[in-house]
Amino acid sequence: MGEQELFAPLSLEVGAGEWTCLLGPSGVGKSTILRLIAGLEIGGSFSGTITAGDSGPVASRVTFMAQDDLLLPWLSVLQNVCLGGRLRGGKSDPARAMDLISEVGLAKQADQMPATLSGGERQRVALLRTIMEDRPVILLDEPFSALDAGTRAAMQELAAELFAGRTVLLVTHDPAEAARLANRLYILERSGLSTATPPESAPVRALNDPSTLVCQAHLLDILRQSAWRRPA
Repeated sequence: MGEQELFAPLSLEVGAGEWTCLLGPSGVGKSTILRLIAGLEIGGSFSGTITAGDSGPVASRVTFMAQDDLLLPWLSVLQNVCLGGRLRGGKSDPARAMDLISEVGLAKQADQMPATLSGGERQRVALLRTIMEDRPVILLDEPFSALDAGTRAAMQELAAELFAGRTVLLVTHDPAEAARLANRLYILERSGLSTATPPESAPVRALNDPSTLVCQAHLLDILRQSAWRRPA
């Protein structure tokens, strides 16, 4: 079998210290873009350049958070938060980890195993593990999609607080999430990449803010149209 193009040629610019949200129907390559930026295997060839401003290659400067929390079930909350340093053979910082755990209201659960936690609590632990990596670029692949609406909104606000000042690229299927969080908005389709305009106010925007709702409706309309376009 011959090679198959994953997506059309594109140029995606992510603003430093901002949240960039990437939306699009399933199967168009959104997660593949994150994997390329992170320097992970994609099961095919890639032609292009990924740089961080004038700093050269970006893979060494990123941390990645997937849709599943990927907590190790035999480690406690504190041990999971400190996992990155442990895997690299370096020193972890349990004191800083405990400060973060307390900040998100999980101090009493620090010694508990993941199986005892709710979905929202597990995602908080995954967020803390991500922030403990202390990288300037954060890649998020639908990290809140499995949560109920109320918990998802709370997690969006917590993520915005924890990742303040960092460069975040979020892949999401949720127009409401993108409308709340984005400084920049992109829509990926088989035909290529296009931009959308976020509300003028700064993230995180209120769920019931009129400009947020208008942006959400516009994004949903684009996604619905895209979903009905069949590949040539």
